[in-house]
Amino acid sequence: MQPGTPPTVTPFLRTAAAYAWRLLVVGVLVYSLFAVLGRFHEVGVAVFLGLVITALLRPVADIVARGLPRPLAVALTLLGSIALVLGALALVGEAVAGQRTTLVREFRDGVGRIEDWLERPPFRLDPGALTDLQSKIGGFLSSHRSALVSEALSGAGHVVAVLTTLALALFCSAFFIHSGDRQWAWFQDQLPRSARDRVVVGGRAAWRTFTGYTHGIVLVAAVNAVLVGVALWLLGVPLAVPLALLEFLAAFVPLIGSPIALAVAAVVALASKGPLVAAIVIALIVVIGQIEGHLLHPLVMSWAVRLHPLVVAISVVAGSIAAGIVGAVVAVPLVSVVWSVHTALRNARGTTADVPPREE
Repeated sequence: MQPGTPPTVTPFLRTAAAYAWRLLVVGVLVYSLFAVLGRFHEVGVAVFLGLVITALLRPVADIVARGLPRPLAVALTLLGSIALVLGALALVGEAVAGQRTTLVREFRDGVGRIEDWLERPPFRLDPGALTDLQSKIGGFLSSHRSALVSEALSGAGHVVAVLTTLALALFCSAFFIHSGDRQWAWFQDQLPRSARDRVVVGGRAAWRTFTGYTHGIVLVAAVNAVLVGVALWLLGVPLAVPLALLEFLAAFVPLIGSPIALAVAAVVALASKGPLVAAIVIALIVVIGQIEGHLLHPLVMSWAVRLHPLVVAISVVAGSIAAGIVGAVVAVPLVSVVWSVHTALRNARGTTADVPPREE
């Protein structure tokens, strides 16, 4: 290199630097988004739940609105859905209350069977260790009774926060279902003309992906819950209905939610029916996992965006680290929406570039 000439930069280094600063900008934006959501996570969760309710109930409200005024159709749809959810919760509570005495007796006998099983080969656990463990657990509960009571009282505040979030979600969903298209049109009118076309394309792709994912994940959760409930009922495992409801809720966390719920069912089966039934429930975990992974989730992603399982796993873990259970639930639909918007805008740019300029 001659003195005074500027240093040359290889194309690879120039490309890497261009991608690096873009990744830094995206990282700062994502961190800022999660920081804002962390400060106002109740509002963010309420809006997200409002969008989920809208994606599920707007088609129903559109059908009802064919014969009724739209405000009345929206009100009937929301009230009917609330009554359905409360009825399901009442059914679960009645099932738990009806099996309470039998469940306590079976669990007491089941714990004794587990202790006998652990004392025999191949475990050969010392009976004194189990007795000592039970006494330690009892001593811990008695010595930390005041702390447990204070935690329970502080939990009342969390209950109020949850109820407030649900109320705000229903309030948002009522307006989204009734006039969400007009709200979206008003938002577009506030944007510069140069950005409106891109926002329209991205918004349509985002809503199509979000509704497809929401409908699909509800279908996956419902199928899993029915399979688990029927199997546990046939095996005679107590609390089949509550465990099926737990499976329904856990299925909203991809990859890890369903196995955790089924592991709880296996523990209940072990304590109430013994190792053989627990082994059958564990086999059920494997079968349902295969059905979910190879049949149901590919169907869901074909309605939304087909993401690689590694991307789903990283999204769930990152979301749980950033925002706990809520982050694990929100992560996959958020990544799906972002990727669908990116793909739609890229295709739109490609289509625009293929159109030849008009001759003056």
